[in-house]
Amino acid sequence: MERLYLYDTTLRDGQQTQGVQFSTPEKIRIARMLDELGLDYIEGGWPGANPTDSAFFDAAPKTRATMTAFGMTKRAGVSAENDDVLAAVMNARTPAVCLVGKTHDFHVTTALGITLEENLDNISRSVAHMVAEGREALFDAEHFFDGWKANREYALECVHAALTAGARWVVLCDTNGGTLPVEIGNIVRDVIASGAAGDRLGIHTHNDTANAVAGSLAAVDAGVRQIQGTLNGLGERCGNANLITLIPTLLLKEPYASAYQTGVKREALVNLTPISRQLDDILNRVPVRQAPFVGASAFAHKAGLHASAILKDPSTYEHVDPALVGNERIIPMSNQAGQSNLRRRLEETGIAVAKGDPALAAILAQVKEREDRGYTYDSAQASFELLARRVMGQMPNFFDIERYRVTIERRKNAKGQVVTVSEAVVVTLVDGEKILSVSESLDDQGNDRGPVNALSKALAKDLGKYQCQIDDMRLVDFKVRITQGGTEAVTRVIIDSEDGEGRRWSTVGVSANIVDASFEALVDAVTWRLMQAPRAQASDQVAPDQAPDQAPDQALAGA
Repeated sequence: MERLYLYDTTLRDGQQTQGVQFSTPEKIRIARMLDELGLDYIEGGWPGANPTDSAFFDAAPKTRATMTAFGMTKRAGVSAENDDVLAAVMNARTPAVCLVGKTHDFHVTTALGITLEENLDNISRSVAHMVAEGREALFDAEHFFDGWKANREYALECVHAALTAGARWVVLCDTNGGTLPVEIGNIVRDVIASGAAGDRLGIHTHNDTANAVAGSLAAVDAGVRQIQGTLNGLGERCGNANLITLIPTLLLKEPYASAYQTGVKREALVNLTPISRQLDDILNRVPVRQAPFVGASAFAHKAGLHASAILKDPSTYEHVDPALVGNERIIPMSNQAGQSNLRRRLEETGIAVAKGDPALAAILAQVKEREDRGYTYDSAQASFELLARRVMGQMPNFFDIERYRVTIERRKNAKGQVVTVSEAVVVTLVDGEKILSVSESLDDQGNDRGPVNALSKALAKDLGKYQCQIDDMRLVDFKVRITQGGTEAVTRVIIDSEDGEGRRWSTVGVSANIVDASFEALVDAVTWRLMQAPRAQASDQVAPDQAPDQAPDQALAGA
């Protein structure tokens, strides 16, 4: 088996994503995640370019992976030994250094304003200086594929200048992201035919045509042996090749699984989903549900025909076992569902129902009737479980809502600035005890976080004997949709919650009033979390003949 080397540039190229700015502690945390996964190279940033990157290299953790500093080739007219930008990169004292240089004649003469010969000299002398200083040298061949199309001979001269000077790797970059996979494969083969060994070539693709992963694989097929990319495909514009997709493809899919070894071991793949979601958590982003391998919907089977087949053999509609990458299979519920979907989904929530049980039809009828009113259980699995348990009489009565109130005040503060303040009052009943909770939605800086935030804080402020079970809950996402237009518009709210163990669950609420819809979803979120604790005693059970949506309707009656 041949060795493929995986090079991560999340901390440098990924940081060029609009809206992304890692702190030094965050970069250290991500570097440790990458190292534990088994990446071969971690590009930490550009020392000297900004204080955060410089601080990271000063405090960078010791890693098994080769820590790499990024910079640029020396300027024309200055020796490599006296170039201050190059010196800042070398002073990071990383075992490897990756220097970017132009390989497209247009950029050399226009952007740099130097001759083609001067650019070749800059490449050669910069790489030779790194090698002389005992560093592993990488040359980042910027705009290589566009440069090859414009002036093949010169682009190849740049590659060979770096290799001759001692570069361990020359990384062919599709900087603009417009080269298609078939072109990448053909051009890489031409580079190798020119005398450049494939085991000294890397590939760096951008995702502007949604082909970054495919382009990287095409380059591997053509002979390169290093792949560069980022976690979750972060990067400038449309992003880079997504290592979270590439890694399981290389380890699980043929012909790659049998032909190549990487630093990532197959057993480490179970960490992919947690790592992907940890990065989103650091960035305060909502994970992409349809992300390959790791998305919440990557192994979701909605159609009844699919779910029926999945029950017999998961390979009928799954290309890999979700457990291999740390993910899980989901059978969503919707008004398209059949009893196969329903039984599988109930089994996953710990509810055993025999085939043909009348409860199945009753649950399906409730799902269809409520979806007709605007609910959706496709993406609100926790609310679906609560609905099913109510129908089957398996729903403990943890608490009741007597009433709630939300107020929003717009006023001037002590500095004369116009501010808004949201306040919520929630009255709950726990074992007959009335509990009144009041909360404002101000954050640590005194900014108003809105009425739903105030409601969430008030609801979770005091639940009596259940309080310790929800202390680690937090609201992580809030989605609103108007399901009908005009004067009879209905608002649907889906809330994603998370606990201290990293579990996430989604709940739904529907009302003509957005605050009321939000509160219903919040109540479901708290109730589902309580369901994960040891089950209540039988004396607390709801009567089996209770109407399936009586509890939530009663809970909101005082609103």
